[in-house]
Amino acid sequence: MGENDTAVGVRFDAGAGLAAGAVAVLVALSALGLSAGLWKVTVIAWVAFLAMAGAAPLGARAARTTGEWTGGPEADRDRRGRSDARRLVWGYGLASGAMIASAAAFVLPQAISLHPKFGGFGVASGLVIGFGSHVVGHRLSHRDLPMDETAAHLSAHALSAGLIIGLVYGTMPSIGLLLGLAIVSHKGPAGYAAARRLAAAGRPAGVVLVPATGVGLTAIPAAYVALPRIDPLNAAVFGFAAGIFLHVAMDFLPRCEVGSEVTEITGITATDHDLLDRLRIHAVASTLLGALAVFLAWAALA
Repeated sequence: MGENDTAVGVRFDAGAGLAAGAVAVLVALSALGLSAGLWKVTVIAWVAFLAMAGAAPLGARAARTTGEWTGGPEADRDRRGRSDARRLVWGYGLASGAMIASAAAFVLPQAISLHPKFGGFGVASGLVIGFGSHVVGHRLSHRDLPMDETAAHLSAHALSAGLIIGLVYGTMPSIGLLLGLAIVSHKGPAGYAAARRLAAAGRPAGVVLVPATGVGLTAIPAAYVALPRIDPLNAAVFGFAAGIFLHVAMDFLPRCEVGSEVTEITGITATDHDLLDRLRIHAVASTLLGALAVFLAWAALA
């Protein structure tokens, strides 16, 4: 085994250790959260974990199936690729539509009602900082980390999202569970895509358990923080949360263009014009349906 192979092996071992440790911490924090009555945040944390952890084996299996294809009718392989692309588009579309509707309906009005100007500036800062952190986060791929850069990037994203979710529910515990569940709905397709990318590169997909725990690791402690009853401050916090959630939702919109995540993961090329056109229809339909599902759920619970 060469020096590079040894380094990769050590990194994989460290990643597995981080995953086990992260799950253990999440279990401990969940017990504390439930004992303190923070059941909404705890439920959201575990839904996020189960969605990402549950989708990871499916993504890894899809990557292995594609990699093991050695022959057979070309049409069968094409059908398999089209089906996989549609599943990914629908996963991203439903999640992003639900997140956009939830942020716009449940968080944004809260910010504006508290203080229109501070709430508006909070939204702007959330969008700008969300974009900036996303771009800067790609620098993780150039660092020698104890886990794959994909998992590291997703972990940073999950930890920051969990912090905001915890602050929102800690400040306004009366907010319904629907908001949090819609916000973490993207964890399923994100776990699928990440695991597929890792398995295709010959890396263990189990490290996805680290970002799967990220929401809970920060949301539960943050829910203990009660912000002072200062309307401009709370408006800025809720506006920032709305901006971050909207940025994440727009980042997960299923863009069916060559070079996008959907085409990269499923191997679609510029010659697949008809398939790309059909996927765009699926993208629009899934996004609209995700937003409609939130509206119908709110109407039924209101």
